[in-house]
Amino acid sequence: MIWHDVEQNTDLWLDIRPGKLTGSNASKIMANYGKAFGEPAKKLAVQIAVEQLTGKRSQNEAYSNAHMERGHEQESIARQLYEDEYFVDVKSGGFFDCGDTGCSPDGLVGDDGLIEIKSVLGHVHYATMMRNAVDPAYKWQVYFNLMETDREWIDFVSFCADFPRDKKLFIVRVNRKNSSEQFDMLYQRKYEFFKLVEQIKNNINGG
Repeated sequence: MIWHDVEQNTDLWLDIRPGKLTGSNASKIMANYGKAFGEPAKKLAVQIAVEQLTGKRSQNEAYSNAHMERGHEQESIARQLYEDEYFVDVKSGGFFDCGDTGCSPDGLVGDDGLIEIKSVLGHVHYATMMRNAVDPAYKWQVYFNLMETDREWIDFVSFCADFPRDKKLFIVRVNRKNSSEQFDMLYQRKYEFFKLVEQIKNNINGG
């Protein structure tokens, strides 16, 4: 594992990622677990296969929309609230390069912790509060990042700017020691996914 101290969404960050399965795409490979991969995972496999063959990043990596931009803008606000609440300093998450995989947590806390911040709409934030668990939409990203970084815990931070000040954050901690089942599922699915990537590369090369 190699840790790169780079800022997310910069050209340098984008140039490190080609050919890798990253945490933000973990949910695509975990969908339909135990069954054949769905179309999003198949499309991702083609993208990664081509990136591995060319060494260049896909144009898909440059995609952005208004919701994503809002999330990036509000992430620093959420991070500051988290630091104030826990009396900690959150350092840059950078990029963890683990060979064919990698991840970019939103921050590092001490030597053992991570944070993953999601800026969400009010109804999503409320649902997370009522569930008292990680938003299912981000579950596999959270476990993937925890697994890949070898850290001991990760805080899933749901942030909604519209909520009262003392309710803008809702935090769910996931510990490594309680995650063996999810890690086993991820390991199995990663193995199957990269078999598909290799098959696609062979097909492209006429093998």
